[in-house]
Amino acid sequence: MYDYHLSDTFLTTWVLFRQTSSAMYKLAVAELQKVGLPPEKLDILWIARDHPGPLNPAEISRSLSRETQTVAGLLNALEKEGLLTRTRRQEGRPFTEVKITAKGRGVCGPGIETAKNFITRVMSSLSPEQHQQLQDMLRTLQEELCQQMQVQLRPPPGYQEGEAIPVQW
Repeated sequence: MYDYHLSDTFLTTWVLFRQTSSAMYKLAVAELQKVGLPPEKLDILWIARDHPGPLNPAEISRSLSRETQTVAGLLNALEKEGLLTRTRRQEGRPFTEVKITAKGRGVCGPGIETAKNFITRVMSSLSPEQHQQLQDMLRTLQEELCQQMQVQLRPPPGYQEGEAIPVQW
């Protein structure tokens, strides 16, 4: 492992963050291959399984910080595989409701268990205090990035600003 100490503190932090993020993704791909489910598809199935209330593609895009076109392509693939269904909520309107199928739930369960196991294995290397510090720092970065990209983080329909959104684990 390279021990980066670049000439600029910001650049050093950026490089370490990018490398860590890349390694986390590579581990996720390798682990989820065991259950035949890429991380991107698992993310959508997990959201579809656990999202409180009606779910639409725009909400999935917001939840994952992914472009709508990318999410649309993944939804097409998941629908072809019989793991999700999409139905128009109102005739002539683009708002489509996304629902996980029984087959999707069957695939999602083992994927989530696999993800939880490797996430726990990796993240247990940090103390509770380090987790809190890292979460605080990541929230600060998230807010800064959203501001610079002129993106507003907002809660899903039915939730007030600042209200916790329950996520099953």
